Order: sequence, then structure tokens, then C-alpha cells
Amino acid sequence: MKLAEALARRAELTQRFQELRGRAVASARHQEGDQPDEDPGELLAEAERVAAELEELMARINATNLATEVEPGLTVTRALARRDVLRLRRDLRVDLADAGSVGQGGRFGRSEIKSVSSVDVRALRHDADALAAELRALDSRLQATNWTTEVVDG
Repeated sequence: MKLAEALARRAELTQRFQELRGRAVASARHQEGDQPDEDPGELLAEAERVAAELEELMARINATNLATEVEPGLTVTRALARRDVLRLRRDLRVDLADAGSVGQGGRFGRSEIKSVSSVDVRALRHDADALAAELRALDSRLQATNWTTEVVDG
């Protein structure tokens, strides 16, 4: 199985687990004299089977990510960490630029004190765009790797 397929399966299993959880919780109480629509014990057992499969698959994905290089010297694990941090850095610049932009305060009446930006909004937006481009390039390399990498056996 390719890594991309394993990631899709992980998403499916996670969603299935959450659905089973919701159904089990909804069936945990019922009106006296009635039967619940579904047996919460059976739903719990099915959720446990899904959780066991999910755990095994996640362990295989993690082992694959650690053993696979996106490029020489850059494992998938390290690339994922870099991607997450690039997002954090980009989002910080976007938020800071938004906070410093005209229209994010200012003065509403003559008696109020005028606020001015203390950041270089243009430079922040330029930096955010550069980080976004780096993020897109890294994400493309990760996606390509996901479709060419076989998941290690558990």
C-alpha cells in the first residue's frame, strides 16, 4: 500500500471511529420501557476494533515517515515538522499584518486618540507570501513522496 493510500485509510478509520463513538454515546441512555436504537456494547466493540486497526496503521505510517526521505537528508518526519512550522510562521505574519493594517483600529471620533501601525505591513505580507510559496513547494514534494512510497510492514 502506498503512503498516500495509508493516509487516506487513516482518515477513514478516524472518521469511522468518531461516528461509532457518537452513535454509542447517543445510545447510552433511552426511555424506560423502550429499547435503544442500537446496542452501545456492540458499537463500543466495533469502535475498539477500528481503534486497533487505526493504531497499527498509524505505527506503520510513522515508521515509514521516519525511514523515507523527501530529498537527501530530509525525512518525511522532518519535512512534516518543517511544514507545520512554516504554517505557524506564515500565520503569525498574516495575523500581525492584519492587526497593523489600516481599518484595524484608527480613530472613530475627534476626541479619540488616533492609533497607528507599529509594523511594516507590506514587509510582513511579502514575508508571508514567501513562506506560503515555500510551504506549497514542500507540500508538493511531500505529496509526490506519498504516492511513490510503500508503507513499511508492521
